[in-house]
Amino acid sequence: MSENIIKEYQLRLLNCLQPFDWSPVHKLAGDIFSAWKEGRHIFLCGNGGSAANAMHIANDFLYPPAKKDMKGLRVTALPSNQAVLTCLGNDIGYENIFSFQLETLGAKGDILIALSGSGNSPNILNAINAAKRMGIKSYAILGFNGGKCLSLADVSIHFPVNDMQIAEDLQLITGHMLMQQFKAGAEEKR
Repeated sequence: MSENIIKEYQLRLLNCLQPFDWSPVHKLAGDIFSAWKEGRHIFLCGNGGSAANAMHIANDFLYPPAKKDMKGLRVTALPSNQAVLTCLGNDIGYENIFSFQLETLGAKGDILIALSGSGNSPNILNAINAAKRMGIKSYAILGFNGGKCLSLADVSIHFPVNDMQIAEDLQLITGHMLMQQFKAGAEEKR
């Protein structure tokens, strides 16, 4: 393994993190905390590595606060149920696997967090459009040029990096920042 590849990767990641405007992340952190206090639901979606990140972040939002006898967030990772995904993909099309679930489970005032490298996946775009129709606030954590999601989501957290692995790293880093901010806020509220 070449040391240059590792060093270049580190530099690309640092070049995304250091100059970034974190204000949209602070906004999402505030909305997550409000959703927790008010018992609203948070939904996450993504494809491939972003799906895995959605499930990981959902787990972090649900469980860590419970370690301190605090209530976790009401959270659902829409890519987590294989039976539902394959049923919906087969019967109504892969482009509707997230929007159908959101329309069934979501309610006005909930939050959708869409994770996408390209920002152009039809199922992500359909989920954000469903959120808009339902009065669900949408956030998108994006890489590359942000794609169509950049202007479609209510709030975009856009890391302009042309590297899928770094884009997915940044999704998880953002999720961990949000979880720690939520946990600190919840502990103060106790």
